[in-house]
Amino acid sequence: MLHVWTMRPIVGILPDEPTADERDQLLKLLLDFNAPHTSHIAERTNLGILLRRPDTAEIVGGLYASDEYNWLFIRYLIVPEALRGQGLGARLMAEAERVARERGYLGIFLDTFDFQARPFYLKLGFQLIGELDGDAQTPRRFFLKKVLTKQA
Repeated sequence: MLHVWTMRPIVGILPDEPTADERDQLLKLLLDFNAPHTSHIAERTNLGILLRRPDTAEIVGGLYASDEYNWLFIRYLIVPEALRGQGLGARLMAEAERVARERGYLGIFLDTFDFQARPFYLKLGFQLIGELDGDAQTPRRFFLKKVLTKQA
């Protein structure tokens, strides 16, 4: 006799914000599912490049990026308005690109809103790969990438 085991649907209501442990459990499930199809290296570290005041070491800006399946994802880039136009943003991005090349990434990707720095990223060689429409309360969002060649 053949027995078929079936799982009854489990329905639960999660709180508005999952705990760090719940998020980590979901991520582990996804990474385990993805593992046979990717060469993702979970041990790669994130990247932070900070701009600090020379007199106090206070963080006033910088760049934060993470490993995303052999691509570097620029999550945050901020240069204070008083320091813009001095090439600091380009230097932050150049250092992120240097690290990405050193780590052997395929490229770099990021997103930006219409009131932010899309022309800046285009000037650095990024190309537009997608966008999300906005409305009166929501700015348009642009997605850009830069494929890295073997040589800078």
